[in-house]
Amino acid sequence: MTVLILAGTLEARQLAQYCARNNIPAHASLSGATRKPRKLAVPTRIGGFGGADGFKSFVKEQKIQAVLDLTHPFAKLITKRTFNICRELNLPMLRYDRPKWLPLKDDLWRPIKDESEAAQFISPSQTVFLATGRQSLIKFKNIKKSKIYCRQIDPPDQPFPWKNGDFIIGRPPFTVANEKALFTELKIDILIAKNAGGKASRTKLDAARALRLPVLMIDRPSLTSAPTVSSLREVKQWLGELHVKF
Repeated sequence: MTVLILAGTLEARQLAQYCARNNIPAHASLSGATRKPRKLAVPTRIGGFGGADGFKSFVKEQKIQAVLDLTHPFAKLITKRTFNICRELNLPMLRYDRPKWLPLKDDLWRPIKDESEAAQFISPSQTVFLATGRQSLIKFKNIKKSKIYCRQIDPPDQPFPWKNGDFIIGRPPFTVANEKALFTELKIDILIAKNAGGKASRTKLDAARALRLPVLMIDRPSLTSAPTVSSLREVKQWLGELHVKF
């Protein structure tokens, strides 16, 4: 049985290590959003498949027998496409979706459904920190008068698209102390984040709570029809049951 892991998360990295240690034949795929991604423990394809036809060709060429979607919780289009293709090809497919963050005592969160809603909760005098990545930056174009900092992993190819913003370069993981120091140095008034879940990236929220900073928390997109679990234990169990069938 050969498994395709759609990667890009810490859990995908951990699952690739698990497959390598247990001699489970596996390939991984990274979208190419990061220029120099950390190496995974299994053979990895970097870059898109070139649409649905490219995905199907890769699956057939590599004799993929099952697909595990461990992409980012906000990668809705990838999950939807994967589910539809796996159903068409009669391939077993499982989606891992890590649990959402929940506010703790003293957290100052305001949920919003979409990035474009953020502007109505921000005043011109506030300095905004976007922890949402560069791919969704265009959705914040209606924040026209506030100072904006957008963090991304790779140095930008082009200047910030608006005069009121700058890029901050940083590669995770970040400690709470790191985040507090950064927010203080930049005089941040409000943080915007996607509810991605996970322990590693929660440090920015812990720092915001310590500094009494409000957070605009973007809700996750609605779930697809793909079968979904919320723990790596369940993913490994699914793999074990599938291995017996094959």
